[in-house]
Amino acid sequence: MFAEDDLLPLSALQHLVFCERRAALIHIEGVWDENAATIEGSRLHDSVHDVGTDSRGEARVARGLLLRSLELGLSGKTDMVEFHLLSADEPEASGVVLPGVSGRWRPYPVEFKRGRRRNERSYEVQVCAQALCLEEMFGVKVPEGALFYGKTMRRQKVVFDERLRRDTRKAAVRLHELFRLSQTPRANYVKNKCRQCSLYGLCLPEQVGRGRDVGCWLTRVTQE
Repeated sequence: MFAEDDLLPLSALQHLVFCERRAALIHIEGVWDENAATIEGSRLHDSVHDVGTDSRGEARVARGLLLRSLELGLSGKTDMVEFHLLSADEPEASGVVLPGVSGRWRPYPVEFKRGRRRNERSYEVQVCAQALCLEEMFGVKVPEGALFYGKTMRRQKVVFDERLRRDTRKAAVRLHELFRLSQTPRANYVKNKCRQCSLYGLCLPEQVGRGRDVGCWLTRVTQE
């Protein structure tokens, strides 16, 4: 178990699974750069991050819910958590009691992403981490959640199977290891992946990756 002071940002898991160097640049070195994609993504998250609740049929919606897991050593804030009313034939232990309403309700995390639907493991790990936090906080099983894509205004269901849960826990362990070492990993240039990263111009994966020494590269650039 981790202490409160040792909790790391839950959102860092997405960066870590996508690229460990990106995670270290952002969360250890404090490097950040905006592009059209990050600005659009920030606006989308701002539109749903206002703390509050409302109702949608047989679901209650909570926005900006604070999460934490002492087991994983993570804390953060959700975009949205829906609470779905359990049916009469479902065990009561599967749901939680919400203030002011009857019945028991199952948490269902929803993470908002810009763009179109795509198979991105880092997104799945992020929303699974939210589910693990919810399970620890409420003492119930959270079997699935969703990713909502802003371009298409559609959802992608994410089932929190054992493989995804295992990957998420491993990512949390690796994140703490990265912070403990406080070292930014060497760049590993992958064209399609690196070119879409907002930190491409600051990370310089082509120049400092592929086993090249940063000092030698800086010397060469300075001489040129």
